[in-house]
Amino acid sequence: MIKVVELFAGVGGFRIGLEGYPRTKNNPYNVVWSNQWEPSTKIQHANQVYTTRWGNESHCGEDISTVDLKDIPDHDLLVGGFPCQDYSVATTLKNSGGLIGKKGVLWWQIHRIIEGKKSQKPKYLLLENVDRLLKSPSNQRGRDFAMMLSSLNQLGYAVEWKVINAAEYGLPQRRRRIFIIGYHKSTQIYKNLKNTELKEDWLFKEGVSAKAFQGTSADNKFIKGEVTDDLVEVSDNFNKGQKLSPFQNTGVMIEGKYYTKKYLPNYDGVYTKLGDILLKEEDVPKEYFIDKESLDKWSYLKGAKKEERYNKAGDFHYNYAEGGMIFPDSLENASRTIITGEGGKSPSRFKHVVNQNGKLRRLTPKELERLNMFPDNHTKLEGITDTKRAFFMGNALVVGVVEKLSKVLAKEIKSKA
Repeated sequence: MIKVVELFAGVGGFRIGLEGYPRTKNNPYNVVWSNQWEPSTKIQHANQVYTTRWGNESHCGEDISTVDLKDIPDHDLLVGGFPCQDYSVATTLKNSGGLIGKKGVLWWQIHRIIEGKKSQKPKYLLLENVDRLLKSPSNQRGRDFAMMLSSLNQLGYAVEWKVINAAEYGLPQRRRRIFIIGYHKSTQIYKNLKNTELKEDWLFKEGVSAKAFQGTSADNKFIKGEVTDDLVEVSDNFNKGQKLSPFQNTGVMIEGKYYTKKYLPNYDGVYTKLGDILLKEEDVPKEYFIDKESLDKWSYLKGAKKEERYNKAGDFHYNYAEGGMIFPDSLENASRTIITGEGGKSPSRFKHVVNQNGKLRRLTPKELERLNMFPDNHTKLEGITDTKRAFFMGNALVVGVVEKLSKVLAKEIKSKA
């Protein structure tokens, strides 16, 4: 059994991808501890969903920065979708050798937990983030990701990463995210990666992400580089003065050296379309249909614009332009990316609108859950509004991506045991 700790659990997307819901038979994964806490929120709605589905046992609903490390059990795999923030380091503590990152930056909590496990560090990591992580911040492209690589290298891990657009592999939503897999130096997978002479082979043949989501090289450009063990130096100087990040959409890092290349997806299976997940018209509540009075507003927001606008605060006029969007959304393709503001009746440029039997309507929370491959009504609880349920899905991941990665990872762990 692979013991798992799930951080920043939200409404449990990682857990469903790993264990299934309800839990599948002979599943190799077992979540032994989880944590969910939404800062600056009085009522912890996501935590309510999580504990309703899995109970309070072995779950912590408190700020992770306040959790004592001794309360987090030893585990084999650490997973979590952590926020994309500024990961810069202010300084190091001379006496303790600890780190001072920016307050509230949750990456340093991952670092704290792994480091605190000392000889019992998790053997594997599976982390998720937005793909702009590879290019942030704008004034020092790639620095934030370099900080992660440097800190994980210090902690004894090799890393592979891949940006995966779920729709390009047949899943129902165009959601592009970076998935980061770590292997501790004590594992056979780490040793196999180290002994792989051509790291390109790992990216396209031998790595977990390569086996789960096949791809082909986009060009012959293979970028090599190094991150130092000095986190302050990386924070201050990595890629300084360069316009582009060195990190491409797939890569590996071992012993501080990284190898990265651009890949293209290679998939010839079945594709799930937006139209495939829709409820029957008679099952859609009336408030989701768009009335004639608001249709002009919807059309204006979705349409192309080229107009003069006025900035009242700065007292100046400026020209504003933006392209039009497909309106209504095509039912013959995967959906666009769900946003956190998907809920509510008010017209919006970014909310989904579909034409069903000649009637325009918004997507229901159940349909948004389906686009992320959650069970129907997973987030439906008394006291939680449909707007909040839509917010959950805007923050969630596509469960099917985690499911595919975790199946390959479990197979690799078993074969290398």
